[in-house]
Amino acid sequence: MAVSALILSLIFAAAAFGWRTWWQWHRTGTTGFHGISGRPGSLEWLVGVGLVVVLVVELAAPILQLAGVVAPIPLLDRPIVQWSGLIVALAGIGGTLYAQHAMGESWRIGVDKAEHTTLVRSGIFGLVRNPIFTGMFVFAAGVTAMAPNPVAVLGFLLLVTVIELQVRIVEEPYLRAEHGDDYRSYAAEVGRFVPAVGRG
Repeated sequence: MAVSALILSLIFAAAAFGWRTWWQWHRTGTTGFHGISGRPGSLEWLVGVGLVVVLVVELAAPILQLAGVVAPIPLLDRPIVQWSGLIVALAGIGGTLYAQHAMGESWRIGVDKAEHTTLVRSGIFGLVRNPIFTGMFVFAAGVTAMAPNPVAVLGFLLLVTVIELQVRIVEEPYLRAEHGDDYRSYAAEVGRFVPAVGRG
């Protein structure tokens, strides 16, 4: 199942980052990719670097397991856990791509404080404010269950930590500055990653 976890991770990266970046460029003339923002060494910059580190760790986890460098955690090394992980990972891919599509031309990787985008509040964004990140959490949980070694678990915990910081330190301050009361009312009504949780 570690092979499947690696294949799905590559598919996820190609679809959620590669294909989506191409789609954005084709539709708008820009890739939507702003890279790592903030002054080098700042918390904002460290969060951006952290996202890159997370992607590397999550790709490395199944490779290291296949190479025999790390072993699955015995408690989680069971077919039902791994097959459940496959289903969850596929749902995470679908959810991430659906949320990206729902965001339309406002989709971005990173923040450019000089850029002006539309605040998307309809569809899935009427249920949660960050459904793309929710999909990423679901996908990461799935592939972690498929190749449940300590590196994969560490990668999942890092992902949750870094995205929480990305949203709270980088994105939400930008959205409050950009959209003012519209964003404040939206945040008061809609949960951050799951419905009704993280409002305010």
